[in-house]
Amino acid sequence: MEKMVYRVELDIMRVQPALAVTPVRAGVAPIVSSDWRQGLPTLRGTQVVLRELRASDATSLCALLSTEEVARFMSPPPTTVEGFERFIAWTLRQRIVGTYACFAVTLHGFDTAIGIFQIRETEAGFGTAEWGFAIGSAFWGSGVFQDGAELVLDFAFKTLGVNRLEARAAALNGRGIDQVLYSILESDRRVTRTPMMAASPVLVH
Repeated sequence: MEKMVYRVELDIMRVQPALAVTPVRAGVAPIVSSDWRQGLPTLRGTQVVLRELRASDATSLCALLSTEEVARFMSPPPTTVEGFERFIAWTLRQRIVGTYACFAVTLHGFDTAIGIFQIRETEAGFGTAEWGFAIGSAFWGSGVFQDGAELVLDFAFKTLGVNRLEARAAALNGRGIDQVLYSILESDRRVTRTPMMAASPVLVH
């Protein structure tokens, strides 16, 4: 993920709380709504479940996403639990406005947030949007990203009505290339079901 839209300039204390993966509690119903602005739908893949962020996700997200290994691939994330609580509250406000959607990434059978996927409007009405992600390094290379990415692509094109979805490689990310823009058009996705990783790179300056 190259950038996080949210900024917390005053969060200067880095903390690493202990992380325990929490099993899904019985009776916690997924959000069901015909309007994503009222609450993000719960998206289920083969490995992951993407759901609305909650204030209680702040502890695990701080532990997993504020590490140097993860944070060096994106604009500085919050560095305290309180900072992530403010970030989560901000994502909910932006979702209500209708310009931004941010999902918590969880594993099947567990309710602990291990990362996020986000989509932000860059053209009015989501004609063009940019998406990004951040996932705890313990889950890199496990297929979690690919599974979640397919869910997010479908949500972007089918629910948000995005025509062009863009993603930028992080400048310091060894897996990516600086100044390369990846984009997927809704028409290509609809006709060919192009996987995210098969999208064509376009050089930008």
